[in-house]
Amino acid sequence: MTPDDVAALFTREDGSYLFARWGRPIAPVVFGVDDRTLETVKGAIEAVVTLAGHQMAETDPELGANLMMFFVRDWDELAGVPDLDRLIEGLGPLLDRLKAAKANQYRAFRFDADWAIRAAFVFLRMDAGLSALPADTLALDQAVRTVLLWSDTAFAGASPLARVPDGGRVILRPEIADVIRAGYDPVMPAVADDSSHALRLAARLGRG
Repeated sequence: MTPDDVAALFTREDGSYLFARWGRPIAPVVFGVDDRTLETVKGAIEAVVTLAGHQMAETDPELGANLMMFFVRDWDELAGVPDLDRLIEGLGPLLDRLKAAKANQYRAFRFDADWAIRAAFVFLRMDAGLSALPADTLALDQAVRTVLLWSDTAFAGASPLARVPDGGRVILRPEIADVIRAGYDPVMPAVADDSSHALRLAARLGRG
């Protein structure tokens, strides 16, 4: 990937550049799935966190769980989740917007004082499109999308995943894996809002 390719992954629709990675171990909790799918989702998160060289935890000392994933059939189900409106400001209007847009997924991030990622909330409405995906594919896709603060347009044109031609297996695209590893390099900052950061990321690609 060129530096411009890397910069595009963190350049938002308004032209601003913003990169952030997790500043604490990730403690996930998953709602709305059976035990088998739960293990699949947590396995995908662990695989991506290991790739990044970051850490997982059973609990976050401040929040309990800091990566919350909700699988629902209808957005209105979220309105009945106890205390969710305390975690997601403006939950009611948000659900109205998601219904109006016929969206099937939404992610919200919270940040520490230094703007490293503190928590993430993932909402998935299992419409026909998402329900058609194998659980491991969906889980890996969401794990990748929450391990860094990607641009809101980063994967609009191409998924972060790719299908292996000879076996049909779905894997993380190698160039995206390289960006994740580079983003968690200890010498790199946890947060950056200048596009020169992309040059430093690009210089580290392929070192993993």
